[in-house]
Amino acid sequence: MKLMFASDIHGSLYYAEKTVNAFKAEKAEKLILLGDLLYHGPRNDLPKDYDPKGVIELLNGCKQNIMAVRGNCEAEVDQMVLDFNVMADYALIFEKGRTWFITHGHIYNTSNPPKLCRGDLLIHGHTHIQTVEEQPEGYVYINPGSVAIPKNGCSYSYMTYNDGKFEIKDFEGNVTKEYILQ
Repeated sequence: MKLMFASDIHGSLYYAEKTVNAFKAEKAEKLILLGDLLYHGPRNDLPKDYDPKGVIELLNGCKQNIMAVRGNCEAEVDQMVLDFNVMADYALIFEKGRTWFITHGHIYNTSNPPKLCRGDLLIHGHTHIQTVEEQPEGYVYINPGSVAIPKNGCSYSYMTYNDGKFEIKDFEGNVTKEYILQ
């Protein structure tokens, strides 16, 4: 099973297109969007080619391949224009004996973690900072960063999962961080 994770598009048609093109090039089965799809929010500058309507059209064209969770910039009106579910606070995947808790990061995060067991994964965006960290409680926190508004010197990035290996990549395909399930 190959998956691609992307977070924090924030209405940038330019980076939404780069994300969809990377998804096709990666030949992943699902594109898991970690929230903040259409709007930039009051704390962020406008991203390149800010065009929420264009992002809607592009993502709706890929709806059969998308799984998404709600970010802090999503609103009920977003669900009215997007043809895939975006209002769940989290999703769960069970893979290789582990629970993956997938969320945006504004509700559940390392400061307010969900109930996880040793070896489970907390995967979220929100901070726009690429991270792979084993937590003292025994779970692993992974953040793919942001496709449109990276912070703290991170590159524009997404993440893939394939056969037990997570790789955070820039849009040139360079791996910036990785984690292998043991």
